[in-house]
Amino acid sequence: MNREQLKKLERDLWAAADKLRANSDLKASEYSTPVLGLIFLKFADNKYRQHEDAILAEYQKLKGTRRERSLQDIAIEKCGFALGPQARYDYLLNLPEKEDIPKAIRSAMASIEASKPELEGILPQQEYDRFSRNPQNRSIPKALLKLFSDIPLDASGDVFGQIYEYFLGNFAMSEGQGGGEFFTPRSVVRLMVEIVEPHGGKVFDPACGSGGMFVQSAQFIEQHRKDAAKDLDVYVYGTEKTLETVKLAKMNLAVNGLRGEVKQANAYSEDPFGAFGNFDYVLANPPFNVDDVPLDQVEHDKRFNTYGVPRNKSKPAGAKGKDKAEQKAQETVPNANYLWINLFATSLKPVGRAALVMANSASDARHSEADIRRTLVQNNLIYGMLTLPSNLFYTVTLPATLWFFDKGKADDRVLFIDARNVFTQIDRAHRELNDAQIQNLAMIPRLHKGRRGEFVALVDGYFRSGLAKLQASHAKLPALAERLRAVLGEDEAEAPEATAAGLAAVDHLLAQWVELQPLAKAQQAYFAAHGEAEAVDARNEAQHALRTTYAPFFEKLHKSLRALDQAIRDGDKRRAEAAKAAGKRSGGNRQTKAVKDALQALHDEVRLAESDFGHIEWLQQRFPKAAYEDVTGLCKLATPAEIEEQDWSLNPGRYVGVVIEEDGKTEEEFSEFMADSLDQLKALSEAASTTEAAIYANLAKLLADA
Repeated sequence: MNREQLKKLERDLWAAADKLRANSDLKASEYSTPVLGLIFLKFADNKYRQHEDAILAEYQKLKGTRRERSLQDIAIEKCGFALGPQARYDYLLNLPEKEDIPKAIRSAMASIEASKPELEGILPQQEYDRFSRNPQNRSIPKALLKLFSDIPLDASGDVFGQIYEYFLGNFAMSEGQGGGEFFTPRSVVRLMVEIVEPHGGKVFDPACGSGGMFVQSAQFIEQHRKDAAKDLDVYVYGTEKTLETVKLAKMNLAVNGLRGEVKQANAYSEDPFGAFGNFDYVLANPPFNVDDVPLDQVEHDKRFNTYGVPRNKSKPAGAKGKDKAEQKAQETVPNANYLWINLFATSLKPVGRAALVMANSASDARHSEADIRRTLVQNNLIYGMLTLPSNLFYTVTLPATLWFFDKGKADDRVLFIDARNVFTQIDRAHRELNDAQIQNLAMIPRLHKGRRGEFVALVDGYFRSGLAKLQASHAKLPALAERLRAVLGEDEAEAPEATAAGLAAVDHLLAQWVELQPLAKAQQAYFAAHGEAEAVDARNEAQHALRTTYAPFFEKLHKSLRALDQAIRDGDKRRAEAAKAAGKRSGGNRQTKAVKDALQALHDEVRLAESDFGHIEWLQQRFPKAAYEDVTGLCKLATPAEIEEQDWSLNPGRYVGVVIEEDGKTEEEFSEFMADSLDQLKALSEAASTTEAAIYANLAKLLADA
């Protein structure tokens, strides 16, 4: 299953599942756990099915011998689960609707827990009773079982993990503020992991939510498994205060095949893993701005006091009749943000690394918090600070900053990155970082560490990806050209000149694509001449030269596509005017609509391919020598002295400066955009006037008949 197929499967499954909930009386918070439980059940069944032949063969081989073992023991050894007949997905799927399906699902979950002790008390069971409380809910379990049966039988754990994470994210969006407590957007986690680069060892998240940090850490390790010199084994440890979220995290670990422990605990008062100096990596998104933590609970705990405890500017006035001990017990930490910051720093081993999400306000907090920042900088613990774009999180618009610690760093400077302008808009209210944007931002600290070879390797990857996309689009072009000629030729009798211009635009588009061949040959020649072993400077220079050859190609290609768009719009306009003059209702035929959709798809494919070359340009403009340098508006290495000048602020905006960027449109492109918008506005206004007149006429007729 490729990436696009997986994305489509995720969207289709979510749309269907959400539609079922909309027709019930269930809230998103009531619906999420049982749905995620069924995804887990399908995963367990798929995994068991993949090992079933081997399990049965082993059982038969040992049966009757002195080494005879139970089917359950063999199953747990080979796949981690032992599924009895009544826990199999097909059994549940094929139950008649008159059966008590929620009860059957509960029984299946209980049997899986019995075979896998670490899941005891974790899988949802009583939650399925919610489907029995109202007649309109009773068909949902059967419908959900049918829905998730669409997940392919050969789907890997990675596929299930991504579907599971996708559903977690959507439930977080549905549930509002509460949902954000257990889910950090995947793109934010991936950026943290790509910069921290956990290569194995012990990973700790003291506010682990649903376990997303662990999943992304494991996926990073798997993707870098080629580096056999590094420790590739990972064991995860997490604490979470809410039991329901702990259950979600444990299911997430099981779905993704991760080894680890997640315990219910309040990090301010409980320390189940002996965190001080114990972990190779710490990754977390803790709750922001908590203000009710008792001071006497943390001030003598070395996890929180090693670099200073945040304190109120002045002591609170004591209540009458209370002694000093009682008054002190009432005092709380003004803001727990710096308790978390302390916890991450103190939990690391001598060469450990950490990344955490924190409210922007923490970077500039005054008084005791500023003293803690000074101590952290003077102890050379802060590796870098990265300001995120707004609206990345599903439930809050509060701007956030990523803090990075590195106990093994030698350079005493701090790397500041302002990424507020790096994002992809996914809908009106939400943004994300796409894969390329994550890699581009992660390349900044890698360049800072002198890993220039990875920079030119990333650029090579964009060249390969962009050309492959263009070639895939080129292969579809002959069929599209024939369809375009058929549609544009329909008006030849009525508008011969316009038809000729439209057909010429098709020929021009085909001619432009011919120019792809020499570009492909030039790229092939580049890769033949500049292998991975060649010096970075020579590869970088050749990459700059190669990129410039693509710009004229895309410019001419877009011009040809716009000409075709205009020809089709002109044809639509002529037919609409002719229909209006004849007193008929205008309507496009199916063939024209299909061709317009296909042409739009080509536009999208070209833009997607062009985006790869855009990423190359983004990197080369900012780091033209394939080496780290300060870039105005993006990144800056600041010395402790420079940070002291800013009153120990760790806000990247104070250091990187500001650059004003243009929208990238030429005057001609902007004029064409405005002309297109005007045409659309006119068409919509005319349609609205026609509809308004029809409504008035119908109302007048109704009143006359009354």
